[in-house]
Amino acid sequence: MITNRSAPHARVVPVLVVADVRAAVAWYCEVLGFVEHVRIGERHRAQLGLPDGPAAELVVAEVRPGRRTPTQTRSHQVMLKVEDVAAVVAEAVARGATVADPQHDWEYGERQATVDDPFGHQWVLNQTLVDTAPEEWGGEAVTPRPGDRR
Repeated sequence: MITNRSAPHARVVPVLVVADVRAAVAWYCEVLGFVEHVRIGERHRAQLGLPDGPAAELVVAEVRPGRRTPTQTRSHQVMLKVEDVAAVVAEAVARGATVADPQHDWEYGERQATVDDPFGHQWVLNQTLVDTAPEEWGGEAVTPRPGDRR
């Protein structure tokens, strides 16, 4: 697969449609730790990624005909792995987010909380506590990911 410096490098890339691209980019960078890789026009669109990690990218785009925006009854979730769920939730709330689902730990070794950002998008913040095989909590490993331990 060819890599293009003008396009996101991840194979799956969420596109978040927002009314104010620059405000959303600043919030996602300052609160969630993204970095801006490419800017296309001042308010049209931006490509964000995560620093020093595997390719995970996000496009933030202006409202245009044909693009779906979040509503009270229809949205989506973006899951983001973080080092400290509590710290990111606190920063997000201080910067205008609301908590949709408070922090809790799951039997599969993850701590999660969900916040609604000021732009109408929902983020599931996920912190890995321990490596747990799916079979240990009732799940099933179907096709192991590269590097998974058996």
